[in-house]
Amino acid sequence: MTSRADVPAVKAALKSQAVETPSWAYGNSGTRFKVFAQAGVPRTPQEKLDDAARVHEHTGVAPTVALHIPWDRVDDYAALASYARERGLRLGAINSNVFQDDDYKLGSVCHPDPRVRRKALAHLLECVDIMDATGSRDLKLWFSDGTNYPGQDDIRARQDRLAEALAAVHERLGEHQRMLLEYKFFEPAFYTTDVPDWGTAYAHCLKLGEKAQVVVDTGHHAPGTNIEFIVALLLRENRLGGFDFNSRFYADDDLMVGAADPFQLFRIMYEVVRGGGLTGDVAFMLDQCHNIEAKIPAIIRSVMNVQEATAKALLVDREALSAAQAEGDVLAANAVLMDAYDTDVRPLLAEVREELGIDPDPIAAYHRSGHAQKIVEERVGGTQAGWGA
Repeated sequence: MTSRADVPAVKAALKSQAVETPSWAYGNSGTRFKVFAQAGVPRTPQEKLDDAARVHEHTGVAPTVALHIPWDRVDDYAALASYARERGLRLGAINSNVFQDDDYKLGSVCHPDPRVRRKALAHLLECVDIMDATGSRDLKLWFSDGTNYPGQDDIRARQDRLAEALAAVHERLGEHQRMLLEYKFFEPAFYTTDVPDWGTAYAHCLKLGEKAQVVVDTGHHAPGTNIEFIVALLLRENRLGGFDFNSRFYADDDLMVGAADPFQLFRIMYEVVRGGGLTGDVAFMLDQCHNIEAKIPAIIRSVMNVQEATAKALLVDREALSAAQAEGDVLAANAVLMDAYDTDVRPLLAEVREELGIDPDPIAAYHRSGHAQKIVEERVGGTQAGWGA
């Protein structure tokens, strides 16, 4: 462990950390070519919450679950929120869906047809209504809008349409609600994407007001992008609303965060710690689909990956780092970061879990619980949650 670590403070920070899990991660999913069904997958939003409760039980830091509308549509959202509370959970961000409808072939809020734009906006406002019923703070907005061919549509006009829709949603938000605007390098359009990068998202949020924040999806960047720079800048501007954690090795996102490049996750989390984001209003959420691996253990492992990166970031000797930076000692500064990254934080996290009253080995505890076998036996019949392909 690094020499100047304030271990009680580090433990306190780790105990207070919260990582939101996504409802859709518990359902069936796949690549662009095939969805691979698994036995025991939830059939209802309630069963998704049952699985999420297991993740929270074994990690101690996953108390909220994000919903995706209409994938998680129910008749009574207040009752669903109550169901979550009974299982020690809360409903988190509400994620809109304006990409799975024939009308959205040429876009949603940026579509050239006013009728389609009205339909998309109505859905976004419906999501705010759902937030009112669930007590959710955040509305997550991601648009697949874009064009495939030069001349297909007016690039500037599409930005005007986007701004108009965002303004309407922002005006509808309640006092303690926020909208988090997500960006994505491409998909499905690659000639122009209407919200392709953090600068576009930031520019729109800046005009809207403080309730509009940028969300950084770690999988939504071109290869080699310095994501920690984006994080540092947005924190500096008080515009980082949250993260969608994952890895980008499908050329999309959705694989387990930290599984292939844990050093990048550490660097990101150091900037979060450095910028005060760990104790602020930054929402930490997984945005992953587990296609070939068992879902609940994969989500538990992902939460643990975030915890490990956070623990290492908290162990950075900030005083020594600042001194080396001030002296222009490049190697010493890098060595301070590497010292923290190379620290084995698993014993520290085991202590944190024991102090939280949970098993120090979440994966082993889950396997011993028998939950995996139980859901396979009980969830027979009906339609499994997921998206078809």
